[in-house]
Amino acid sequence: MTRNERTAFLRERFAARELVVAPCCYDAISARVIHEAGFAATFMSGFAVAAARFGVPDNGLIGYAEMVETLRLICAANPGIAVVADGDTGYGNAMNVRNTVIGYAQAGAAAIMIEDQVAPKRCGHMDGKVVVPLDEARTRIRAAVDARRESGLDILIVARTDARAPLGFDEAMRRMAAFKAEGADLLFLEAPADQDELQRFAAEADGPAMANLVPGGKTPVLSPARLAEMGFAFAIYHQALFGAIEAMKRAFAALANGDPEGGAPSTPFDEVKRLAGAETYAATSARY
Repeated sequence: MTRNERTAFLRERFAARELVVAPCCYDAISARVIHEAGFAATFMSGFAVAAARFGVPDNGLIGYAEMVETLRLICAANPGIAVVADGDTGYGNAMNVRNTVIGYAQAGAAAIMIEDQVAPKRCGHMDGKVVVPLDEARTRIRAAVDARRESGLDILIVARTDARAPLGFDEAMRRMAAFKAEGADLLFLEAPADQDELQRFAAEADGPAMANLVPGGKTPVLSPARLAEMGFAFAIYHQALFGAIEAMKRAFAALANGDPEGGAPSTPFDEVKRLAGAETYAATSARY
């Protein structure tokens, strides 16, 4: 898919309320494995990028430069998949939000998520979150929509609220309605507490709704089929980072006990080379 095709794909699916399942990626190879598994979209998770690239928690310890660089590498290596990218708070005031939206669009993102936490933010499934006042939150989404329109770049705006934890579900839904009025394309209420809140959000959202399914998080992890029944348009799952860490732990524990081939199943070397593009490189280099 071309850049415009990736954005068009999401826009069409969101408009139809047809669920898009997007496993979370954190680098080029994880996005490639996700795409080859049959998924047309992936979500570049700030939580996963912070953990995988820098070994730090998702507490605002990395910024725009690190995220847009990671995004550019993912999109360049995987032109066939639509990347929805975590833009956190926009990394500053409204002018920073504009810059972030334009930079993400130029890097190849099909959509960008902007949230209403104070800076420095923290993972949506951690305790102690604080959100900015509603007027400031609206300004972020307005700036994002303005940046898209005035730049002429084709990127969708995902508006996220973390107000559920500090201010309650009703205030979170009020913010969702406000963000929709500002022109957001996809609405994301982070960390509903149970299935009833998930259902309410999907039913009452004035637009396509997104769900974030984190193992061990604050929201129950439901199947794609169940989320589709509820009416969600977009769902992200975190198998890549969680699974990679567990596989490495098992493999290294076996190696520490003297067994270099024990532990987690290992991908054959030829397959790793293929995923890294060795076949394409060899075919191209043969022309010269």
